[in-house]
Amino acid sequence: MNQIVSSVQAEYLRYKGLAEGAIAQLSDADLVVSGPGNGNSIAVLCWHLAGNFRSRFTDFLASDGEKPWRRREEEFSRRAVTKDELLAYWEGGWAVLLDALGRLTDADLDRQVAIRGQPLRVIEALLRSLAHASYHVGQIVYQARGLKAGDWRWLSIPPGQSDQYNVRPTMEKAAAHSESLRRS
Repeated sequence: MNQIVSSVQAEYLRYKGLAEGAIAQLSDADLVVSGPGNGNSIAVLCWHLAGNFRSRFTDFLASDGEKPWRRREEEFSRRAVTKDELLAYWEGGWAVLLDALGRLTDADLDRQVAIRGQPLRVIEALLRSLAHASYHVGQIVYQARGLKAGDWRWLSIPPGQSDQYNVRPTMEKAAAHSESLRRS
């Protein structure tokens, strides 16, 4: 049984859906606007997250998660990309992650992997990565909402609608939440 791995995968997919729900509302030009305080653009955040997934989860159980071919600093370079180019790169990183998760079982969770030479149990590496993804997805959603201002479509319960939502909660499971974002 893979209850833990399946739960971790569902949470990753929930965050993927949130980011994609935000990105879907943006223009190509919006994607490259610097974040608050001259911070990273949404394009840079997506590029970094996809690069991180490629590095960490390629040959996940057998090699260090910081691959020698990764160019982390380049992930943070300002870039001009179209939404299609960005989503293609984004999907590639997620495909590596989801493929690695699909190969794991709960029995693998106590195995050891390394990131930058530091040993971690698989469950620790997964939780660390999931927290990293949620951090950057939060940045993506925050920036997208700021860029869209009054034209923002809520990705969760809109303000003032908690009671209405609680009558029929539809986003309590990660898969249902991701699906509802794809339909909007």
